[in-house]
Amino acid sequence: MLDSGIICTFAVVNTKDIHIKEYNYALPDECIAKFPLAERDHSKLLVYRQGSVSEDTFYNLPSYLPEGSLMVMNNTKVIQARMHFCKETGALIEIFLLEPAEPHDYELMFQTTGRCAWYCLVGNLKKWKEGTLIRTLEVNGKNLEIKATRKGEHGTSHLIEFEWTNGFSFAEVIDAVGELPIPPYLNRETQESDKTTYQTVYSKIKGSVAAPTAGLHFTENVLSAIDKRGIEREEVTLHVGAGTFKPVKSERIADHEMHTEFFSVQRKTLERLIAHKGEAIAIGTTSVRTLESLYYMGLKVMTNPDITEEQLHVEQWEPYEGTPQSSQGGAQEALQALLDWMDRNGLTVLHSSTQIIIAPGYDYKIVKMLVTNFHQPQSTLLLLVSAFVKGDWHRIYDYALSHDFRFLSYGDSSLLIP
Repeated sequence: MLDSGIICTFAVVNTKDIHIKEYNYALPDECIAKFPLAERDHSKLLVYRQGSVSEDTFYNLPSYLPEGSLMVMNNTKVIQARMHFCKETGALIEIFLLEPAEPHDYELMFQTTGRCAWYCLVGNLKKWKEGTLIRTLEVNGKNLEIKATRKGEHGTSHLIEFEWTNGFSFAEVIDAVGELPIPPYLNRETQESDKTTYQTVYSKIKGSVAAPTAGLHFTENVLSAIDKRGIEREEVTLHVGAGTFKPVKSERIADHEMHTEFFSVQRKTLERLIAHKGEAIAIGTTSVRTLESLYYMGLKVMTNPDITEEQLHVEQWEPYEGTPQSSQGGAQEALQALLDWMDRNGLTVLHSSTQIIIAPGYDYKIVKMLVTNFHQPQSTLLLLVSAFVKGDWHRIYDYALSHDFRFLSYGDSSLLIP
C-alpha cells in the first residue's frame, strides 16, 4: 500500500462540534446525472493523490492501484422495495420496505412463504388509518393475493405484516409487486432499464434499498484487468438502508442520529485482510463502513473474549470515545482477535451491524484507498470523504464541478489516495 507520510491534521478536532454548514457546496441540477452512461466503465475518473488532482476514464482504474493489493467491494443487491396498494376509495398507498422484522434474517426473509413482517415507511399514511390493503395479480400463471396490515409504529417507521397466497417466496412476491427504488433526487419514475443499471455487475445478496453506487462503474473487463494486475478481490455484504439519503438537519453533527446497517463478512475475508497487514482498497462508502467497523469489533473482542455476536454492534460515536484512536492498537491485531473469536464460536460468517459515523477527526484504520462517487452537500458521506482526504474535499469537488463531472448515484467516480 502507498504511504503518503502525511500526518493527520484532525488530531485536535472535536468531531461532535462540526457544523454541517461547513460541508455545503452549490450543486446545480444539471450536474446531477439522471441516467447512467451507456457503457459503465466510460465514466470519468477523478484521481486525487496526496493533494494533486487529475482525471482519466474509469476503465483505466486498475493502472492506479498497487500490484498485490487487496480490493474490497459490497456485493449487496437492490430489492424492489417500493410497493403500491390502492384502497377501495381510490387512495394510493406506498409501502417502502426498510428492514426485516419477522424473520429478522435477510436470507430467511426472502425464502419465507405465506407471511412476514417488515419495518416500512408509508406514503399517504393519512389515507390508511385502519384496515388491510389487498392487491391481486397473476404470476407465472398462478394467482397471487397479497395483504398488508399495519401492526404498530417503530420509531419513524411502521411495522407492516404481509400475507400472501400460493406458496410464493417473499423474493418472488416483491419481484412481482415491487418497484426498484431509485434515489429521490433523480426526480423521475423508475424505468425498466434501472433494474439492470442500478445494480452492480457483482451484486449477489438481496437486501439493499439503495445501490452501493461506487460499484456501478465496474464491468467484467475492468474486473478482469484488476485480476491480471495481481490485485486480490474480496466481497462483503452491507445492506444499504433508506437512511443513506437521510439529510443532516441538525446544526451540529453531534445531534444527528446515524441509521443502523446490517452486514455480513466471510471468515476468509478476514484471513485475507490479515494477510494484507490489515490494509485494503475500499469500493464505496458502504465497504468503508464495514471494514472500519470490523476494527472496532476486534477491539471489543480483545477486551471481552466472551462477547456475543449481537454485542459486536458498533455504536455511532464509539470510535471517538474512551482510548484515543491513535493508541488503540493495530488493524492486524484487532482483525486477528475477531477471527479467533469467530473460530471459538464456530462461525464461518460474521453477521453484525454498525451505526458508525465517519467524519473529520476519525483516524482510518484499514482503508488506504477509496473509490467513490460524488456525494450530496451537507451529507454524512461527504463528511466521510473529508475525513479520508484530511479535509481537502473542496479541492476535489471544485475540480469536479469545473470539469463537467457528473454527480451522485449515476454520476462519475473518483479514486482517493490520501
